[in-house]
Amino acid sequence: MRDTSHTILCASAADLSSVAAGSVALMVTSPPYPMVAMWNDSFSAQDPAIGAALAAGRPEEAFEGMHRLLDRVWAEVDRLLMPGGIACVNIGDATRTEGGDFRLFSNHSRVISAFLKMGYLPLPDIIWRKPTNAPNKFLGSGMYPPGAYVTFEHEYILIFRKGSKRAFHTASQKQNRRRSAYFWEERNRFFTDLWELTGTGQNMGAARSRSGAFPLEIAHRLILMFSVQGDVVLDPFGGTMTTARAAMQNGRNSLSVEIEPTLCRRYGEALLQEQKPLALRTADRIRTHMDFVAQRRAAGDDKWYINRPHGFEVKTRQETALYIPTLKQIIREGEGIFRCNYT
Repeated sequence: MRDTSHTILCASAADLSSVAAGSVALMVTSPPYPMVAMWNDSFSAQDPAIGAALAAGRPEEAFEGMHRLLDRVWAEVDRLLMPGGIACVNIGDATRTEGGDFRLFSNHSRVISAFLKMGYLPLPDIIWRKPTNAPNKFLGSGMYPPGAYVTFEHEYILIFRKGSKRAFHTASQKQNRRRSAYFWEERNRFFTDLWELTGTGQNMGAARSRSGAFPLEIAHRLILMFSVQGDVVLDPFGGTMTTARAAMQNGRNSLSVEIEPTLCRRYGEALLQEQKPLALRTADRIRTHMDFVAQRRAAGDDKWYINRPHGFEVKTRQETALYIPTLKQIIREGEGIFRCNYT
């Protein structure tokens, strides 16, 4: 495995024109959610017809206009993804009152439609359920039927593949795939259709009133599940650079796009402070595995293999070449360009 990875931050999608087609293995992103009020101004600034439709009480027209803007991004993602590449989209549906009527706007189904039109294969999706202690589980008329509505406590992680499964032809490609394995117990935790994970903080100070940030754990899992070490991972809606940080942690290259240059600079600078936190997350990953082994051994399980790079016990033969890089140093190489060195 290479002992370095690169993170490149772009201020706008136009900067992607120089990126080679088919050079990206995985997209992990969370776009602005159409018809969620916090994103109205952003969508309207890009297409004034959207703002006009909202003001005139034409929500269906505004909804479709917002998604047409996202469609342009998905088309560029399609150019960049390699055959067999994976696209993961974290998105929630929207609810709002228009014309006096409360209703749902199904963002996830519209995104599925966009990827199907591009010829992508939909894979089983994941429900991200955000635990909450809120006592009220309804909106509307309380105890009187039928005017109350359930509240949303989940979002979708949609997963698509560009054509058939990715092929690994050469001996070095196959070896790198083996080194990029995940733990048996991680597989059992990751590959389920329900993830219960707490959301992340949304306060962004002066940069923006709120973000659409998703937890680092989501990007971490998807990167381990759908890429190998040294791959390029793309996030066309970089925001707080969650995907970039998860790529750094796991020995992947990354490319992030953020339309707001001040946001890009702010969180780009913050990446220089990520070496220790991300290295600690890697140590926690190994510690969690060691705890798993100890618990299973204490329960009488004595069927184990030895992982060659690290020397610890693992449950299956496929984990014996698994190699976990630990982030050692983050170096700025230029404006928006960072190199990571690993132990």
